[in-house]
Amino acid sequence: MTRLIVNADDFGLTSGVNRAIVELHNAGVLTSATLMARAPAAEEAMEIARQTPSLGVGCHVVLVDGEAALPVEKIGTLIAKDSGRLHPTLSDFLKRLYTFRIRSREIEAETAAQIALLQAKGLKLTHIDTHKHVHMFPKVLRPVLRAAKAAGIQTVRNPFEPLWSLAATPNAPESRRTQVLFLRRFERAFRRIVASEGFSTTDGAVGVLATGTLDIATLHSLLPVMPVGTWELVSHPGYNDAALAGANTRLLASREIERNALMALKGYRGMDLISFAGIHPGTEPISQQ
Repeated sequence: MTRLIVNADDFGLTSGVNRAIVELHNAGVLTSATLMARAPAAEEAMEIARQTPSLGVGCHVVLVDGEAALPVEKIGTLIAKDSGRLHPTLSDFLKRLYTFRIRSREIEAETAAQIALLQAKGLKLTHIDTHKHVHMFPKVLRPVLRAAKAAGIQTVRNPFEPLWSLAATPNAPESRRTQVLFLRRFERAFRRIVASEGFSTTDGAVGVLATGTLDIATLHSLLPVMPVGTWELVSHPGYNDAALAGANTRLLASREIERNALMALKGYRGMDLISFAGIHPGTEPISQQ
């Protein structure tokens, strides 16, 4: 049987993002969300999560382009000196990471702090993933998993898009396709590290390529060819309101398009919708379609 986790990233980014996540979950089409511990609407998202126990909630660990949970003096290599925030771009972060200017212990400490912040609010976290999928890189994955394991979490997103999904996502920009294909070279190491650390994960992530272009036509292309296995649909729904316009995100109008697209999952048959809490064999799905 095909099992699908429908996950919304950026829970807590804005109230409009939070509202879209709740609406989609209540409609029976969104099973999971990952919460940004230090985002502007994080407190509201935590309250929503506490009031909605059927929604699986993970920690969307932010190591780039955001606010840190720890003070600067504890994670200085993760912080941009001109802003006092985490390094603003993925390219800047990776450049520093692979020239040994970012300390592994600081990645672990910041990850642990973000997880602890959510757990202290009473949230039982189902899994972890990372903003901009930085845990696909081994130098990030290892300390992130150490922090997660210490906090009692042993499920992690597999951020790699499978080849069948790449072929069924025709409208993605070629530049994005090139990036996603290039990054697949890290998948073998990812699987090896995840297995060695005793973590669970999915067979792959669908929708990474379609970030910013995930619409109803793309879903109608992806769903019929989804093979047997456990997959995650990565999404970024929301409302394109003033708060979102003021947030540091390139995904504006596309969030409402994604929200509308996900509603097309309602009534779709042929797969079980689960959260990351149901990833282990024998666990009952949240919703059978």
